[in-house]
Amino acid sequence: MAEAIARAYGIDASSAGTVPAPAVNPIVVQLLRERGLSVPSKPKILTAQMIQEADCVVTMGCNVESVCPATLISEMQKRLVDWHIDDPKEKSVEEVRKIMSQIESKVLGLTTKS
Repeated sequence: MAEAIARAYGIDASSAGTVPAPAVNPIVVQLLRERGLSVPSKPKILTAQMIQEADCVVTMGCNVESVCPATLISEMQKRLVDWHIDDPKEKSVEEVRKIMSQIESKVLGLTTKS
């Protein structure tokens, strides 16, 4: 969701996870399509190259320290932001709509800080 929303606002963004799901959440797909936003083909795994090339690394509230190698964590520290947003996994459509709204608000906050 974050990548699709960011790109809709003209922000060059990549979304990836430390332990990505095998497929994009069907409710997320539904809501992205409702808004006419790009739907990723499948979740991507976070790479060291993504972190090195990023101006800012955003986490949604996960504990990256428990799954990322220390070298990646040290790379992220200089530009790591945690949005503290719930994972849409196993949430209802309405709950995922709220999560999407939170993400959009945070993305818009990034555009005002540029």
